[in-house]
Amino acid sequence: MSRIINVGDTPAKRRNAHMRSCAEVLRLLAQNPSLASGQFDEEARDMAAFLVHSLRGIEETIETSAQAWDDRNYWKKSEKLRDDWRWTRKAADELESHMLNDAWRELPPALIALVPHFQSVTIAKLMRDSDWWVGAYRAMVKKAEKAGTGA
Repeated sequence: MSRIINVGDTPAKRRNAHMRSCAEVLRLLAQNPSLASGQFDEEARDMAAFLVHSLRGIEETIETSAQAWDDRNYWKKSEKLRDDWRWTRKAADELESHMLNDAWRELPPALIALVPHFQSVTIAKLMRDSDWWVGAYRAMVKKAEKAGTGA
């Protein structure tokens, strides 16, 4: 019997897709002139919430990959992977906290701090449109209310 090679959905593929989504949304948010004053319209709020969702998606793929390394007894490698990507959880928590507490003026500096993490992502053409993030803010608020943590 031959070896089975999984060429389908992998954590690395999902992580790259989330990275691409984050980079595109950051670019679009940077092009919005009203954000410098902390004025987030409905679409900008949805994009920021989608960014939080994508950061959480990156975090999930890291944990899946790290668990695979743990299963093979490569603890140093798995801990280094977790450590290298720990910023995703912190960034998602910070952005979500600002959004749920209506601290929109705090959001632009937090978004700017994310830019260096996505410099390696090359965007020649935007592949995501508003269908990707419409309703993301409403979903985030609803989820927080259900969990009893905000808004």
